[in-house]
Amino acid sequence: MKVITTEFVTGAVSAKQYPKELYPEFAFVGRSNVGKSSLIRSLLNRKKLVRISSTPGKTREINFFRINDTLMFADLPGYGFARVTPALQKKWKTMIEEYLTNRDPLTAIVFIVDIRRKPTELDLTLKEWLEDLSRPYILIITKSDKLSGTERSKQTKIIKAAFTGDQILATVTYSSKNHLGRKELWSEIQKLISETKRKELIFSEPPD
Repeated sequence: MKVITTEFVTGAVSAKQYPKELYPEFAFVGRSNVGKSSLIRSLLNRKKLVRISSTPGKTREINFFRINDTLMFADLPGYGFARVTPALQKKWKTMIEEYLTNRDPLTAIVFIVDIRRKPTELDLTLKEWLEDLSRPYILIITKSDKLSGTERSKQTKIIKAAFTGDQILATVTYSSKNHLGRKELWSEIQKLISETKRKELIFSEPPD
């Protein structure tokens, strides 16, 4: 997909602050410091749109980005960062659960895991929760440039074995550094947008 325009729309901590546009929406989720913002920056080919930080827990609200005036990305706070207060952790949890449960335009989740790590209990809990909500997701195994070919293959098999179920749409090995997987991820996103538009057309047609 050719990215022509990108725009930061808003940061939200509750549903009343979400954008009103009903574009197909893709939410980026993962552990703190897993590379969500870097992946979005790579995907959009924009260096300054998403603020990158080496400090886990930097993203403290849901950040919405409009792309080509046709779709929306939502960058969610990372989970599992222990160096914030319990009160803030609870606030993040509530904010994320509210969004994932109730956001109508949400088309799919982009679920990001680090290729160098085995899936954590929090990763698997979120996976099960998405399955319970019937929220489809694309699994992104990122930071693939950090491992050799042999180790990359080994870790990919381990992660894929942990992520099975009806809600997983595709698995993409990704590197924000060299854009490996960028074309494949955009292909999955475009396919989902097309499916959404077809469904809208079907339901908008008057009965015979």
